[in-house]
Amino acid sequence: MFSSIISAAIWGVEARKVYVEADVSNGLPCFTIVGYASAQVKEAQERVRTALRNAGIVIPPKRVTINLAPADLRKEGSGFDLPVAAAILLAVGRIPPASMKGVMVMGELGLDGCIRGVSGILPAVLTARKEGCHTCLVPAVNQSEGNLVEGMRVIGISSLAEFLTFACHGILPVHSVGCQQIQEDEAEELDYAQISGQEEVKHAVLLAAAGFHNLLLCGQPGSGKTMIAKRMPSILPPMSREESLEVMKIHSIAGILPSGGILQKRPFRAPHHTASPQALAGGGRVPKPGEVTLAHHGVLFLDELAEMSRRSIEILRQPLEEHEITIARLNGTFRYPASFLFLAAMNPCPCGCYPDMNRCSCTDAEIHRYRSRISQPLLERIDLCAEVPLVSYVALKSERSGLGSAEMRRDVIRVHEIQRKRYQNNKIRFNAHLDAAGIRKFCPMDEEAEMLLGQAFQCMRLSVRAYHQIIKVARTAADLEESHIIRKTHISEAVCYRSLDEKSGGYESER
Repeated sequence: MFSSIISAAIWGVEARKVYVEADVSNGLPCFTIVGYASAQVKEAQERVRTALRNAGIVIPPKRVTINLAPADLRKEGSGFDLPVAAAILLAVGRIPPASMKGVMVMGELGLDGCIRGVSGILPAVLTARKEGCHTCLVPAVNQSEGNLVEGMRVIGISSLAEFLTFACHGILPVHSVGCQQIQEDEAEELDYAQISGQEEVKHAVLLAAAGFHNLLLCGQPGSGKTMIAKRMPSILPPMSREESLEVMKIHSIAGILPSGGILQKRPFRAPHHTASPQALAGGGRVPKPGEVTLAHHGVLFLDELAEMSRRSIEILRQPLEEHEITIARLNGTFRYPASFLFLAAMNPCPCGCYPDMNRCSCTDAEIHRYRSRISQPLLERIDLCAEVPLVSYVALKSERSGLGSAEMRRDVIRVHEIQRKRYQNNKIRFNAHLDAAGIRKFCPMDEEAEMLLGQAFQCMRLSVRAYHQIIKVARTAADLEESHIIRKTHISEAVCYRSLDEKSGGYESER
């Protein structure tokens, strides 16, 4: 007796359709799973056998063969438990054949017959819709995630008993619900108004958020670099539905998607400076998304940048330039999206006190060696470099509050709307994503701005990449002032934020 159930396997950031085929025939009783299955999938035979028995379902002692097709696609995870059980029940005639036509099934089985949640439900339901399925049977805890896909009937089940009731009689579980409203964490958000002084650095953060420019903060310990960086999400506008679904699909595959509604807040990923290259880029025999992909459409913050391994830092070159990362493995080549705002912080020297000559004990060679951990090619991919000075006592005791997150957020939303209208007929979303052709088309400059930029190009010996990045930052500065033309003041501001990387920290001439 042969049967086939539709399921899905995760491949990169997508899901691919898999046919779970079962053959129950006469012969020596055994249970075999074939079709390029991992150890996790092969363990399903024990979970399925025990779960069926504890649910009161008796399978005749026959030869059971399970094939996961296509056989050249690697299958991992525990989401094949329920499809395997469904295929066996269909093969032995416990459920009607018509009940599983056009139905995709995913779920992990407990030994008592309960159905537990699995990762990757959102991309699996998207694939089911693309493949023409009309219904998806998923664990009850994953139902709200599956309901985000429009035009697809998603049914949540919590046990084998509920599965049999639906398959045999078409009765829906009582806990099945529709798509839930957006749910967000109500925790108090960090605010830039809580930071004393640092108004110039706040403006650099505002510029970075408005144009999605990469930003490096350099300053002594205690100057507030990490505090400033961690408040970046408070000024970023919410994601669009399209962006949200793209991010949720990635987080679903990684198994970190919170339950209950649509994600609106942009991701903020802050891995420790000891993070390995594989943790940043993604890795494994079948690669999983790394930090650069989990930060897609959000912020990737790397504190103590100069303390990270050189190999880990240099991995950022490709995603910062191409907004995706390509990982080649024996099983295939995987392309993960990685369009994020890169935010980094570092000290000016190993002890962190430079250029305070009374406190700094580092030699010139030590300072040069410390800053050389960050290569010039990587620095060139950072649009803005801002020095974070120590806060003065007067600023610390002042009762006057500076720029707050609410005011900065309004400016960011306004500039994002300007960019949306400007690039509505293009694939470009932010000023930071402009290419050479886009710069010529969307970045007109007056004569004074052209002259200043030419002087900067000659005096600072800028590369073509740095030249283009200055124009893109100047475009964002002009948008903040609602100016269609890039003027001299905008170029001057962009050049000032660029000078830090030209001197590896902005202090070389002072020693």
